[in-house]
Amino acid sequence: MNAETTISSTTESLLQLVTFKVAEEEYGVDILSVQEIIRHTGITKVPSAPVFVEGILNLRGKVIPIVDMRKRFGLVSKEPDPQTRIVVFALESGVIGCLVDSVSEVLRLPSSMVEAAPAVVSGVDSKYIRGVGRLGSERDGRLLILLDSGQMLTVEEMDALHGQAASAQ
Repeated sequence: MNAETTISSTTESLLQLVTFKVAEEEYGVDILSVQEIIRHTGITKVPSAPVFVEGILNLRGKVIPIVDMRKRFGLVSKEPDPQTRIVVFALESGVIGCLVDSVSEVLRLPSSMVEAAPAVVSGVDSKYIRGVGRLGSERDGRLLILLDSGQMLTVEEMDALHGQAASAQ
């Protein structure tokens, strides 16, 4: 390895990601958008909520809407189990919780290992996807779908969810 290679590899930007599973796929989100990760706990159903909204949750005195990521991605929902987690996101438009099957790890991924997202990945609408990260070797590595947490809900959906959460308090 020459000096030029060493310099370029040390200056490459790294993405810090929280990874989680929904169905059989692994997803990653920027760690800075994640406020916290909690175990599945009592979620209160909200009448007339969109189909992908599991309900609301009182998180230390603040009521937040909970989105079932399986339903959001058009997948079949499943009963929570001991691995089920709620990833709480602090977004520009407010705080939401996302119900996921499990949280895998926090990792650093060189930006050179991220490729543009194909039009459709595993049935997930491409508007949610920032790119696809390659983990491990090219031959036997796994793929990580990078989500844009800011695109998981539209502004209208966020407003409606927070309105429902406020009226439930």
